[in-house]
Amino acid sequence: MMTNKTLTQVILYGVVCLAILLLPTLINDDFLLNRVARYLVLAMVSMALALSWGYAGILNLGQAMSFGLGSYCMAMALKLRTIPVHTGSEGLPDFMVWNNVEKLPWFWEPFYSMPFAILAGILIPVIVSAILAWFMFRGRVTGVYVAIITLATLVVVNLVIIDQQWATGGFNGITDLAQLELFGITFDAYSATTYYLIAICLTVCLFLALAVTKSKAGLILQAIRDQEARVRFFGYDVALFKTMVFCISAGIAGLAGMLYTIVMEFASPTFLGVQLSLSIVVWCAVGGRQSLVGALLGAILVAGVQGALSESEVFLDTWTLVMGALFVLVVLFLPNGLASLGEKVAEKIGQMRGTASQTAAPGKPVAGGKPLRNTKLVEGQ
Repeated sequence: MMTNKTLTQVILYGVVCLAILLLPTLINDDFLLNRVARYLVLAMVSMALALSWGYAGILNLGQAMSFGLGSYCMAMALKLRTIPVHTGSEGLPDFMVWNNVEKLPWFWEPFYSMPFAILAGILIPVIVSAILAWFMFRGRVTGVYVAIITLATLVVVNLVIIDQQWATGGFNGITDLAQLELFGITFDAYSATTYYLIAICLTVCLFLALAVTKSKAGLILQAIRDQEARVRFFGYDVALFKTMVFCISAGIAGLAGMLYTIVMEFASPTFLGVQLSLSIVVWCAVGGRQSLVGALLGAILVAGVQGALSESEVFLDTWTLVMGALFVLVVLFLPNGLASLGEKVAEKIGQMRGTASQTAAPGKPVAGGKPLRNTKLVEGQ
């Protein structure tokens, strides 16, 4: 049975998602709509990190790895659908022609199929994360060591992508992509259609993550976060549960990466960069790592403020300092993120109601219109 707290969360999440879906009715600028769509994608990957970090205690500093792998899977599929002017002989991508590649590599061939590309964009990050998780969690690696290993893995994958220029485009990434077409619908990066695609995917992933946290597995994950040794003592396979949430987070990040390629119209090694991965951690921390919707809104807020400051003439040279100061202030005064503000307000309102009810209790009227007298005083008379 759904508790009052769960019902409140469902309503809150529904209101946030409804507001996101209705936003295009208020925006007439296609460029602004594209920018907001980008923020929603970043919010999705931040929410994915909150699922593993906030609810299972797994600080993944390599979250951008899954994001970037998903991005490249979609870019490979769209590159094979570009018009001939962007490709070499026999449909080879332009960067392969520049690197004297004569035949399309075997691992590019399956990406002629868009269903395969979509599945690959989710499953490849999941498989890579599962392998990494197996070594980490079966070896009972915890805490800061998990963060170091995931960050190191991200760096390795990034270097491989850059080094294999003949297959990945190197530093330039994969550019000049075709537009995604599904079920006869063309998803232009600057259209409301693409925005709704992202908003719907975000909504589905948000409620999927919420369902995970409210399930028995979600409760076990939170217990692992707080007392891993005690959970293991009760006979639960801690490594299995941690691997599960680690892979779910990677799958959501991979989907976000594919959507980011659609809205940005290219894939770049920066999508697997350390800077982006650390930014995801900052967004999650600012919004509240133990709140899915908090991490989501935190990413939108921080990315939006960052975009506005970086384009402002006043803060053109100092916007990074402002963002750093904002992060420090949030960590110092709101260690649980901006989401804790809502909890504090709700707690304060509850205390005020409790105080008001206690004050009004002695003089509470009865059916006859007269106030009740204190029972103990009546008995003492």
